[in-house]
This record gives sequence, structure tokens and C-alpha cells, in this order.
Amino acid sequence: MEYSFKTIENKWRSYWDENKTFKANSSSDKPKYYVLDMFPYPSGAGLHVGHPLGYIASDIMARVQRLRGFNVLHPMGFDAFGLPAEQYAISTGKHPAVTTKENTDRYIAQLKNIGFSFDWDRLINTSDPNYYKWTQWIFLKLFNSWYDTEINRARPIDELVAIFENDGSEILAYHDEHASFTAEEWQQMSEQEKSDILMKYRLAYQSYAYVNWCEALGTVLANDEVKDGLSERGGHPVERKQMRQWFLRITAYADRLLNDLDSLEWSDSLKEMQRNWIGKSVGATVFFELENGGKLEIFTTRPDTIFGVSFMVLAPESELVNTLTTPEQKDEVEKYVQWAKNRSERERQADVKNVTGVFTGSYAIHPFTGAKVPVWIGDYVLAGYGTGAVMAVPAHDARDFRFAKQFGLPTPRVIVEKEGDSLELTEAYEAKEGILVQSEFLNGLTVKEAIAKAVSEIENKGIGCKKENFRLRDANFSRQRYWGEPFPIYYKNGIPTAMPESELPLLLPEMDDFKPTGRPESPLAKLNDWKYDGYPLETDTMPGFAGSSWYFLRYMDPENNQAFASTDALKYWKDVDLYVGGTEHAVGHLLYSRFWHKVLFDYGLVPVNEPFKKLVNQGMIQGRSNFVYRITGTNTFVSHGLKDQYDTSALHVDVNIVKNDVLDIEAFKNWREEYANAEFILENDLYICGVEIEKMSKSKYNVVNPDQIVEDFGADTLRLYEMFLGPVEQSKPWNTNGIEGTHRFLKKLWNLYHNKEGFNVVETEAGPKERKALHTLIKKLNDDIERFSFNTCVSSFMICVNELSELKANQREILEPLAILISPFAPHIAEELWSKLGHEESVAYAKFPELNPSFLVEANFNYPVSFNGKTRFQLELPTDLDIKAIEEAVLADERTERWKEGKTIKKMIIVPKRIINIVIG
Repeated sequence: MEYSFKTIENKWRSYWDENKTFKANSSSDKPKYYVLDMFPYPSGAGLHVGHPLGYIASDIMARVQRLRGFNVLHPMGFDAFGLPAEQYAISTGKHPAVTTKENTDRYIAQLKNIGFSFDWDRLINTSDPNYYKWTQWIFLKLFNSWYDTEINRARPIDELVAIFENDGSEILAYHDEHASFTAEEWQQMSEQEKSDILMKYRLAYQSYAYVNWCEALGTVLANDEVKDGLSERGGHPVERKQMRQWFLRITAYADRLLNDLDSLEWSDSLKEMQRNWIGKSVGATVFFELENGGKLEIFTTRPDTIFGVSFMVLAPESELVNTLTTPEQKDEVEKYVQWAKNRSERERQADVKNVTGVFTGSYAIHPFTGAKVPVWIGDYVLAGYGTGAVMAVPAHDARDFRFAKQFGLPTPRVIVEKEGDSLELTEAYEAKEGILVQSEFLNGLTVKEAIAKAVSEIENKGIGCKKENFRLRDANFSRQRYWGEPFPIYYKNGIPTAMPESELPLLLPEMDDFKPTGRPESPLAKLNDWKYDGYPLETDTMPGFAGSSWYFLRYMDPENNQAFASTDALKYWKDVDLYVGGTEHAVGHLLYSRFWHKVLFDYGLVPVNEPFKKLVNQGMIQGRSNFVYRITGTNTFVSHGLKDQYDTSALHVDVNIVKNDVLDIEAFKNWREEYANAEFILENDLYICGVEIEKMSKSKYNVVNPDQIVEDFGADTLRLYEMFLGPVEQSKPWNTNGIEGTHRFLKKLWNLYHNKEGFNVVETEAGPKERKALHTLIKKLNDDIERFSFNTCVSSFMICVNELSELKANQREILEPLAILISPFAPHIAEELWSKLGHEESVAYAKFPELNPSFLVEANFNYPVSFNGKTRFQLELPTDLDIKAIEEAVLADERTERWKEGKTIKKMIIVPKRIINIVIG
């Protein structure tokens, strides 16, 4: 009876849909297990074979945990707002709501085609008003919160106002800058003044900042969306522009985001990426008096090098640039600042070859020596880190050293490896070890001792203090585009004011013309009636990461209209037990999600402090490109093995018209009109294509559609093959050539249960060899599933099925548990076999087979029997025989006499369960 995968898979996909087989129950008595895939963005291109890799891995875990008795939540939804949909809509004239619906429908069809055990009743979409109502609600929670650094949690802004009214500004709170005022002064302030001060404390606040403005796209771009001064999407010019923006004060949570990493089951490399992004450093704030009045505040992690300061450097964006630039330097400074501000922070940090800067004309006064220190401007200093100004110590910092050499500035050395070393330098000495020299009261101290002493003296002198600093910056939360969540903020007499929660959602208005205005503002600014209560509404929209920063909570209770999720649902599901996704989200998405979650935790709205307990990053499936070789100046193509005999150029060819690297010549001629009359020089009557591993993309014609694989080989084959390619966490190339072997394995599995007449499973007892094969598999799966080693799981299935096939095993005792074991990996065939075994309920709710270690113990051992070291025959004996009994059995075997060849046995060497060697002579 043949394995008809199309019929089987269509049957069980329909069954799962009709019976809601994978529906999760939020009030179950079972223990919960929450498996989550990172929120996909539904592009018009649909899925290629690389996309399902993580989904298959998470689906295997979801199905395994169901078999182990857990109530599994395994949901799916779509991150549907954002720039790509808007740009596609602008280019096609289709409204983004229409294209988003088309794209999500296509994704759903493709995902169902692969047989994922998603609870489709929990489907969410960030562009659905029923969803973004709660995104807006959480934003208002952030807007109406401040961070109390005394108790380390968020509190309502009304409580801060009450403190200001009663006690003035003396409060331990995380804020932009300290504005000192009394209770009486607060009470006398205007509403605008109060609003401005509260903005310095709110967790969601407005401020002016330099941003990456892309006029062609009509929006602000994040730093990681800009490369070499151009937008990553479309390659359009990007200008650094100062604009009013919404920000999230994630920096208030920097310490908690850093410290709580230790409690998570994440890879060390992923944790390290987050630690580096947060970038905690301990040092000192120091104030340098300015020659013409005022002070210059700097932060340094190396206060021990303060006597090595020979100049100061300001970021081009620093507010002090205008103050400190002298009339003589004004023109030069303005030209430099205009040039520098259009370079992204990423470019400025990465560019170490080109050293640029300009002198302000002003000087600071060294706080210990009293020396005049020139103040320069340099684009290697960033406005967002520290105070936007650095004390340059060129002898002990590579970037400062290059700057000093470029502009002929002194490089005084203040640290040597050991006393007596030369003070001459050819490059910066950046080691954090050594002895201080030329440093007055620090001379002779080690670096560690000098840091502590320098901080102490800085504090004693009243010119600074010890301080912690972070690389983490507050998150830019404004986008000047249409397709995003509207801010529930209106401007009452010019003051940003929160809409009442009862008025949510603030719906995104219907617009036919959603093209950029050409100005740094959202298309919503075109609307004259975009108002609330007669006052203008905020025209910016939220960024793409708004909806994805909390979606995992909505899955717990997606239909709730009274809250983002009920207390009971949150209490039951708690957190994500397993989160699977790509490393591209290792920093941004995970940090923002953790931040939002911690704010909600501070208010008692979620039961746990961290959202994602265990996280696994899947690798990338790379494309396997094929090439044809055209002889220059002709329409003749030469096969790969002969190309070196001609002057040729390599051209990508569609991998879907190539099989086992052999080109389908007729399909190639029909592929593109220019090749209709192409001629071919073959080798062995075949056209062999070249091969290269590259990123899968349409431009390289190496995209493989999973729908085609499912059509040709079945979803179960696709699932098994993607797992078999290699470890989930590693990147590996796709190679359709190998998929037939996986398909043959499924046929072999099917044939275990069938003969030519039909289903053929018997009730007789299995033998020890069959039991050993099965329980060896169970043991291997128990070990490998926990390690996410699904490629070795597939190998173990293949070994087991081969052994059972050789044994002609068809006992229910063996094949029934085998069907359960294969079901997480190849669920369609497993359901069919399970049904044929007489079960009415889905195999998804069977019990994962238990290991019986006694079946792994060998009753007999097949000894190789050697004569003078040469193996002559095999002798199977019980494993519990002692050496004397083994010797007697060997001597009794007639083959021993034959191989003695009439010689005398001098010695018999026996190693139990290993070897028998007879020495004759």
C-alpha cells in the first residue's frame, strides 16, 4: 500500500482546523507550557524555505510538551504596522490595510500548509484596533509614570506632582536634568512650565534630538536602518536633523535590565550582546572650569589618567559648541558641524581611518594643574554618551591619540608598564595595568589604586563625584509616517495631554493620500480634522516595535475587551517558557519587550519580572545558488566542467529549473525571452550548473518556495529535512538535492505498518531486538530534544526504522509508540498511522513513551573469536557467563577445533563482552 502523502496531509490539516485540535485552555488543571515564535512581519513575498526553520523547531517542542502532559499555548500573529507596508502601498497605490490583509492571508495559508500546531483562535494583528487599543493604553501608562530611584520602580505621575506640591524638587527620581524648586515655586508655575518639568521625569516623554531624517521615505530612521549615510531600505539619502520626538526612558531600567539577565536561560553570547548594548561603566563626573566662565562636565571611566589630559573634545551636536566657539573660529566650526551632523552614529564610530575635527578657540582649565586645555570639536565623540564631551588622554586612548597626531596636539604619557620605562610613544598605551607617572599625587600607584585615589581627590576638591554610566540610550518612539499606531495624545493649549483611557482606541483615520509630505512630519499632518475635543492630536505615529513589545501578553487573552489580558490568564500563563527567533532581534526587540514588561510588573499588572524564560536563536538557511556560463558576445552557454575553455560570464539561474545541478534546458529557454534561442555546449549530454552558497534572495534566483516542496514531497518531508540539515542554532545551506532521501525515509516508515495488501500491524509480543531498537530511540530523543538537537533526532529515527525494517518488526508494542515519537516531527503521517492503529483522539494528546532501561541491556553478546589475533568466527554467548564458562563454550564449539589446525592452545585471553583471543603454537 503506497504512501499517499497529499491525501494524508490534506485530510489531517482539515481535521485539525475543524476540531480545533491545538486550542489552548487558560483554565486547565494541567501544568502550562508557553512556546512562542518571534512575531513575523507578513511581506508580500510570502515565506521561503528559510523562514519555517524556527517555526518547525518550536512546533516540535510544543508537540513534545503536549505529549508530556502539558497544556501548551503555541500562538501565531502578525507584526503588521511599519514602514515596509507603507512603502509598498505608496509604490503600488494600494492601501496598506489591503496589502497587509492579502499578505497575512497568504502567510496563514502557507503556515497551515506546513502543519504547525498553532492555536489559530488566538491570532492577533498589530494593525487591528482591538489590539492597538492596548498598545495605546500601555503608552499612556508610560506617559503617566516616573521612576522612583529610592524604591526602584515606576510610580504614577500624579504622585510626583503631589510631591512637588508639598516638598518641591528634592526627590530621588530618574530624570533628564535637575531643576531645583520649592513647593511654593511649583505652585506658582504656569501649566506649560509644569508640563516642561514633568517631561524630564516621564517614562514616555518629548524632547528635541538629532535624528536620521530620510526625506524620500518621509520618516525618521533608527541608527541600524542607516548605512553609509543612506537608508537601508531603498538606499535614499539620510540627513541628521534636530526634531521634536517621543522617547521611552528605558535608561531608567538599565541596571535592572542588566542584572536580571543572570536569571534567564539564554545563551551566553546573547546575554553578552545585551550587556554590551546596555554598556555599564563606572567612573567619575568631573567639572572643568572654562577660561571665559562656566563649566564643562565630562564623564570618564579612567580618572587615573586626568594628568594626561591635553585637550577636550565636544560632540558636533553639543549645545556648548555655539557658546564656546570664538568669532575667529565661527565659519570653520559651522562648516564642520554641518558636515558632521549628517553622518550617522554608526558611521562615526566605525570610521577610524579619517580623523576630522576643528578648534573652538576656547580653553578649559585643568582642575589640578591649572593649565589651559584647548577645547576641540570631533565627530568621534557622540552627543548621546556621557555628557557629549570628553577629556582627551591621547597617550592612553587610541582615538584620542589619532586625533592628537592629526592636529599636532601633545601626548603626555602618565602610565608605564614598569618604573623606568621610556615615556616615548608610537601608539596609545591602552592597557589597564601599570604604574602612574607624571601625575603628582598619583605617582607610583598602580592603575587600580590610582583610580580610587583620583575619585577621592575629585570629590574632596568638590569638582566631581563617582558615577555609573550606560551606553544604552532612550528609545526614539516617533515615526513620521501613516501606517502605525496613533499616539493618544492631544495638545491642549500647546501642552501634550493624555486622552482619557475610555476613549481608546484612537483609530488610525482613513486616508487616500498617505504619501510623505516632504517635510519632517507625518502624513496625518495633512488632516484638518485630526483633533480631539477641539484640540490638535499628535501627528506622528508609533514605530514598528510598539506592537511587538508586548504581543506575547495579548496571546494569553486575545479577545479581552476590558484589559490587555485578564488577571487569571496572566496568573496561569505567567511567562514564555520557550522563545524561538533570529539573532537580528537579540538587542532591540528583546530590550524593549523586557522594559515594557518591567513597567507593567512595577504596577502589579503582570505576575513575573521577566517575559522570556528560555530563548533559542535559530540560524539562517542560506540559499544554494546555481549559475550558467554564457560565452562572451554570444547566446551560447557552456556547461560548468568546460567553462575554463572559453571566455565566459557567470549568470544566476532560477534554482527551481535545476535538479541535482542539472539544468532543465527547455525550462531555461522558456524562463526568459532572451534565452528562447540559446544554444548549449554540454558535458555527457547534460548541462551542469555551477554552485555557490549565498543569502537567499529573489535577485539571486535562489529562493525556494516551501509550497512547492510541500506539493512535490509533502509537509512532513519538509519539516524533517529542515531539521536534518544541521543544528537549529547554526546557519546552513539549503540543498533541494538531498530532500529525496528524507522522503524515502518516510516511505520506509510507512512500509513498517503496511504490506502490499494493506495495514499490517500484529498483536504478538515483540522480541528483545525490536524492544532494544525502540528504547534506544526513546533514550536518544529524551536527551537530544532537551538540547534542541533535532538533526540528531532525525538521524536516530532513520537508524531505528532501518533496524526495525531489517527485523521485519510489525508488532503494535513497537509501532504504536513509534507513531507517537515521530508525531512532533512528521505530524501528518503520524496522525494517519495512529488512526489506523484504532485511536479516535488525535495523536497530539497521546502520552510520550517512557524509557524502559532494562530493554537496553543485552542478554547476549556476539564475541569475535580470534586465533593469534586474527578473527575467525563469531560466537554469541549470554552476557552473565563467567570467564570459565566462556572458555568451556569456546572449546566446545566445533569451529575452534578447525581453526586450531592441530596446534596446541597455549593461552586463551578473554575480556567479557569484548573479545576472545586464542594463542596457538
